[in-house]
Amino acid sequence: MYRVSSFVPRFAKAIIGGVALATLWVNLAPASYYDSIEWRLLDLAFPAWIAPLPFSLTPLNLVADVAMSLFLFFIGKELWEALMLEHGALKGRQALLPAGLTLGGIAGTALMWIVVGSLIETAEEAGFATGWQVPLGTDVVLGFLVGRALFGPGHPALHLLLLLAIATDILALLITGLTQPDLSLRLIWLVLPLAAALVTWAGFGRTPPPGTPETRRRASQRLLPYVIAGLLSWIGVAASGLPPVLGLLPVIPAIAHADRSFGLFAEAEELLHDPLNRLTHALAWPLIAILFLFGLTRGGIDLSAFAPTTLTTLAALWLGRPLGMILVGLGLAAVLGLRLPTGVTLRDVLRITMIMGMGFTVPVLSLETALPGGAMQEAARLGLALSLLAGPAALLWSVRRPTGNT
Repeated sequence: MYRVSSFVPRFAKAIIGGVALATLWVNLAPASYYDSIEWRLLDLAFPAWIAPLPFSLTPLNLVADVAMSLFLFFIGKELWEALMLEHGALKGRQALLPAGLTLGGIAGTALMWIVVGSLIETAEEAGFATGWQVPLGTDVVLGFLVGRALFGPGHPALHLLLLLAIATDILALLITGLTQPDLSLRLIWLVLPLAAALVTWAGFGRTPPPGTPETRRRASQRLLPYVIAGLLSWIGVAASGLPPVLGLLPVIPAIAHADRSFGLFAEAEELLHDPLNRLTHALAWPLIAILFLFGLTRGGIDLSAFAPTTLTTLAALWLGRPLGMILVGLGLAAVLGLRLPTGVTLRDVLRITMIMGMGFTVPVLSLETALPGGAMQEAARLGLALSLLAGPAALLWSVRRPTGNT
């Protein structure tokens, strides 16, 4: 099996470092912490047809909405290659089982949040099903760190885990954005990323036919047109009311790319020189700093914030997601006669469902839009942090029941 790039575990360590520092800070000097991450760098006011409310640029939203869009671009590229390129992991019938596991996990997570929240939620600001979008996402890089320790660096189950985590995170953010009540006609702004992608693809992204002049071939390899298209795309997505962190995804299909997929985050892709791989290679080191800052600005865990919302979050991730993945994903496999990927056992899938019970990076991004501010958000954030214990639990389960696969 192919090897995953060494940058992925570095990403995980960067997030953990940022979260650890933020948690220490917020519990020792909470006023100083919140003043720092919410410091107003710039106040912006736009016409109502662009943004209905005034907007303040702070370290909090600068990292989450702008810088983290580069991370979503990094993982979105992997999902697109899996769907579209030769040897992609989601080509044809191979997509059915991962799709069932992904959709089942999301459905089970949302349903469990609604059921448990309606039974135990006591926050005054909470209504029926308030915040069901929060736990939909999982955590690609932290999940990878646990999966690599559990399965080993070359095990096919590790690559299935990465595939499910990437698909879940991107779909979760799309659902969060599309279920906001204030989108209305602002969605017309999505014409801008669509136009940017189409123009870029027509002018630079297509493979030049035989006989194309050398100057035209060189133009297709330049990165500046894709950077400009990404900027326009981000503006259009942000103005549409969707999560700005999704802003770079529409241009991925327009960027000139390799002919085949080498696997999710494959180390071999570091040797490729097509524009899409060059862009992701250029992002690898900056993303370490970005993910550390994300953990620092969004990962401060108030250890005294425990509330019913914390339990609702844990129930959704630890019970709802695994049950949804098993019932829908494996049920679909049984009905359609689908086989597990070569080298992956049913027990491996069960361990993957445990690891997918970890939810932090993308769920934290959803907190601000899906939940009322204050105590309810902090209680959910604590629940997301506690959900990471699913990783050590999966490792302990495997130590107690060793197999030849690890």
